[in-house]
Amino acid sequence: MSTTMHAPKGLEGVVATTSSICYIDGEQGVLAYRGIDIHELAENSTFEETCYLLWFGKLPSTGELRELRDRFAEERRLDASIYERMREVPKHVPPMDVLRTMVSTVSFFDPEEKSNEREANIHKAIRLTSQIAMIVAAYDRIRKGKPVVEPDRGLSHAANFLLMLTGKRPSKTAERALDIALILHADHELNASTFAARVTAATLSDMHSAITSAVGCLKGPLHGGANEAVFHILQAIDRSRANPVEYVKGMLAEKQKIPGFGHRVYHTEDPRATHLRQMSRDLGASNGEPKWYDYSHAIEEFVKAEKHLNANVDFYSASTYHTLGIDVDLFTPVFAVSRIGGWTAHVIEQLSDNRLIRPRADYIGPTYPQHYVPIDRR
Repeated sequence: MSTTMHAPKGLEGVVATTSSICYIDGEQGVLAYRGIDIHELAENSTFEETCYLLWFGKLPSTGELRELRDRFAEERRLDASIYERMREVPKHVPPMDVLRTMVSTVSFFDPEEKSNEREANIHKAIRLTSQIAMIVAAYDRIRKGKPVVEPDRGLSHAANFLLMLTGKRPSKTAERALDIALILHADHELNASTFAARVTAATLSDMHSAITSAVGCLKGPLHGGANEAVFHILQAIDRSRANPVEYVKGMLAEKQKIPGFGHRVYHTEDPRATHLRQMSRDLGASNGEPKWYDYSHAIEEFVKAEKHLNANVDFYSASTYHTLGIDVDLFTPVFAVSRIGGWTAHVIEQLSDNRLIRPRADYIGPTYPQHYVPIDRR
């Protein structure tokens, strides 16, 4: 028996809430944070400035931006027990599993853990933005038997992440490339992980619980992880010395999906892909390793002509992250390093005018009424 409600699969097209954080026009390929086009932010802004915009609803003054950068620097610290917990993790455990658990664990040491007031949650957003980057970088070094690298107060958020990850101060090209990537991934309206964070926050649970929900959601391969799948294809092409187009033709002949193409929202080019394509090309040229961009570009041209699908944000982020020296199983954690800006903004917005999120289901089970049958008559 069906009720009068009708639920589209995956809630596609359903408007679940109002928000002033992120504007998307899928038909025109527009993405904007607080009304500012992502192209303008990618060309002119920094990740720190973008976080301020997401959290406070406006661009910061020089003094406000300086203060936020100082706060990030102050919060780039983890309790010693967090490092010990990461050292105790079996080496086979994927970074996303560790990130999920450590995000929950750092709440034990947050001085405002019990408060759900707006100011306290702003402070937690700053702490978590600094701490998530540290967790991802530190665990990668710990699992490789390398010493943890201390952050440098004089460096930007993007440069500090690359320093803590690789042990080397990044080039200006690498720093700016990651900074732009972090801006591009910082928010995307009610994607699965952001919605999970808002659902958790709506119960009046705490910020760390909401972000743990988001990280667990991002771990799923239908949300995060597509760029990992893209790079596995690029690696297979490189190992086999195959022609990229012929390799992808073979995948299509076997009815395999090509990751990194198409989008549930955008019906034209994903505006984030525009910048990542350029970054992949520029980084490959500057590092003397253009093959990853060349493979990607050949695949993109073929899929666009053959399947009429556009590359999405995941496609060129794969070659971009690899060229920055980021291991493939860190691609999704790096997504979290960026998306923490948007996740926390949505938690703060949810709590500003909260109502428990409690949707209904379109019942499709046995017709009502059914009747209980005693066990000896079944």
